[in-house]
Amino acid sequence: MYYDPDVKGDHGLPHDPFKALVSPRPIGWISTIGADGVVNLAPYSFFNAVSYFPCYVMFSSSGLKDDPMKHSWRNAEETGEFVCNIVSTELADAMNLTAKHVPKDVNELEMAGLTPEPSEKVKPPRVKEAPAHLECEYWKTIDLPTNNPKFKHGVVFGHVIGIHINDDIIVDGQVDVTRYNPLARLGYMDYTSVEKTFSMKRPDDLALGRKVLGDKPYTIKTST
Repeated sequence: MYYDPDVKGDHGLPHDPFKALVSPRPIGWISTIGADGVVNLAPYSFFNAVSYFPCYVMFSSSGLKDDPMKHSWRNAEETGEFVCNIVSTELADAMNLTAKHVPKDVNELEMAGLTPEPSEKVKPPRVKEAPAHLECEYWKTIDLPTNNPKFKHGVVFGHVIGIHINDDIIVDGQVDVTRYNPLARLGYMDYTSVEKTFSMKRPDDLALGRKVLGDKPYTIKTST
């Protein structure tokens, strides 16, 4: 099939398949503090790392029915800081709860029964239960065109200035994602978890005989 994504309903399906095709997507569980001092925590599946050395991440946000900017977006811009908490599969229910649209004065960490933990370089707290955290200094927002003038869309970029990793997920000097099974978003209301990984040597590494991790072209690893 073929359809024009800018023509509403052109796909002829019950639901738009775009997000099901661009998947799985990592979830950025963004914690911020508003200018009023209220803590906010919300998940974003349009999230990813965009560079390293220096490390930068982004999350893409839209507006709300009663506010042109979501709380995380506004807080990051106004205070210049945010934390990305990595979501493990066991935190799926808590993550989903923090996706609820609530008033700005509601602290979602408290609402979800999560434990705030102080950060090293930024004011927003980390989610203690998360297996890793990226402390970020807000860099800039790129506004995106929108087909609905009532809503804004923007990509928020942050410079990662501090990283916390639970020692339990480090094995032989490497982060082992099968120790915590990161949660990822699919299309519709579907999610998946990373329970199996495999490694491949790059063609240039094989051709040049470079020493790389593992001694086989494919190395399969599953969670236990």
